[in-house]
Amino acid sequence: MRWKGRQTSSNVEDRRGRRGRVVGGTVGIGTIIFFIAYTLLTGEAPTEMLQQNQPVPTEQTQTVPHDQNDELAEFAKVVFKDTEDVWSKVFKDELHARYRYPKLVLYSGSTPAACGMANAATGPFYCPADEKVYIDLDFFRDLKRKFGAGGDFAMAYIIAHEVGHHVQNLLGITQQVQQQRRRLSKTAYNKLSVRLELQADYLAGVWARHIEEMKHVLDPGDIQEAINSAASVGDDRLQKKYTGRVVPDAFTHGTSKQRANWFIKGFKNGTIKGGDTFNVTDL
Repeated sequence: MRWKGRQTSSNVEDRRGRRGRVVGGTVGIGTIIFFIAYTLLTGEAPTEMLQQNQPVPTEQTQTVPHDQNDELAEFAKVVFKDTEDVWSKVFKDELHARYRYPKLVLYSGSTPAACGMANAATGPFYCPADEKVYIDLDFFRDLKRKFGAGGDFAMAYIIAHEVGHHVQNLLGITQQVQQQRRRLSKTAYNKLSVRLELQADYLAGVWARHIEEMKHVLDPGDIQEAINSAASVGDDRLQKKYTGRVVPDAFTHGTSKQRANWFIKGFKNGTIKGGDTFNVTDL
C-alpha cells in the first residue's frame, strides 16, 4: 500500500507513553490469560464481560519512555484518514447522509475506554459507547509473528474492520443486535454476533474497493494480504491454536473461510446494501 507522505487523520488520540490502570485493582498476566481462554471457550469478548460486570474505569497515568512505533502510528493515521474519505463519500452517494467521524485511540499497554479496559487481551476493538477505535500498535507485530498475516494491507484491513463496526453503529445495526442479548440463549446470540462481525469484514472490503478507486494506492498483493489477515483471525483457527479443539457454538466472529469470503464480497460489490449478512441462510 502506498501510504507514505499522504494526509493523516486529525481525529486521533495518541495515548502512547501513558499507561492507564483501573483504580482499586490491576490487570495482570493471569487475568489476561483468563480473558483469552474465556473468549475462546465461551464466545464472550473480554470487553463485553467488562462492560456488563465492571464499572467504567477511571485512569491514573504515569510517563513511560515513548515506544518505537512512530512509523506504525503514522501508517494507522493515514489509513484512518482513508476510511474517513471513503465512508464520507459512500454515505453521501448511497445513503444521502453525512458520515460522523469516529476517533482513533493509539495506546501502549492499557487504557480506559467507555466499554471497559483496552489491553493486550482485547486486541483492536471499536467501542460504540464512545465511538472510538482502540489499537495497541504492538498488535500489528503480533499479527505477523503469531498469526502469520504480514504486510501493510493486512494491518489496514484490521483498522477498516473496526471502522466497519462504527458504520454499523451509525446505521443502528449494532443496537439492534445488542437488544437481542437478553432475549436469546448464549448460542443463539453468538450466531448473531458472527453475522455482525462478518458484515464488518464485508464493509472492510467495501472500503478497500473505494480507496483504490479514489486514490489508487494499492500495490499488487495487497488484497491477498487482507484476505490472509481476515482468515488468520477466524474462530476455528484461533480455537484450534489456543485450545486444540473447535467449538462452533462458541464462534463469535466466523470461520477463517467466512471472514475471507465476506471481505471479498465487499470488495467486489462496493455497496453497503450488498452486505446484509443477517438475511442469508448460507454464510
